Amino acid sequence: MKYRLYPLVMAAFAVILVLSNTTAVKLCELGPLVATSAIVLFPLAYILGDVITEVYGYAGARKIFWVGLAANLLMVLTYTVTIRLPGINPDFDAMYSRVLGQVPRIVVASMIGVWAGQFVNSAIMSKLKVATRGKYLWLRTISSTLAGELVDTALFAAIGFAFVIPWPLIVQMIWTAAVFKSAYEVAVTPLTYLVVKWFKSVEGEVYDFDLDSYSPFGG
Repeated sequence: MKYRLYPLVMAAFAVILVLSNTTAVKLCELGPLVATSAIVLFPLAYILGDVITEVYGYAGARKIFWVGLAANLLMVLTYTVTIRLPGINPDFDAMYSRVLGQVPRIVVASMIGVWAGQFVNSAIMSKLKVATRGKYLWLRTISSTLAGELVDTALFAAIGFAFVIPWPLIVQMIWTAAVFKSAYEVAVTPLTYLVVKWFKSVEGEVYDFDLDSYSPFGG
């Protein structure tokens, strides 16, 4: 079956990941809590991941996740090369390197976190959809996001900020981001229902009754 919106969804997912990883270098205070600036946008990646799995199935989601990771790898290579190009303004070059020079480590952390978190999220969504025969979308989106975000955030914070900021602060980042992102999912559940309904009316939907493997690598 040929999907009309699949390429656009793939592009949107990749853009969200690239923007999230670029903004993740900035830590900000949200009252008593500490989080990266990516918290503004990144929850959309998991909401979109839920929609993708619900409509296209685990295999369709898997392809999109790998494209997203490839886009981030291209971003890292681009920043790494441009930082090393000779500049004409030392002050600007220093600022450019100070900001974007942190991105490769952040993106490596994010790629590992997203790789694990999105696949956990998608696998749970897929399995619960089969188990519930497509019912209780709210239960599937919230439970899968909670599990995926916890795995993602724990890996991202530990790898991205280890030995840069104190470990108690890293732990705070993990639970703050996981709770916030999951609460975000809960808050937009009505919108998720509308988006999923519209996508299904255009694209149809996939049930993974005969899926052989939940491996990220296919098979």
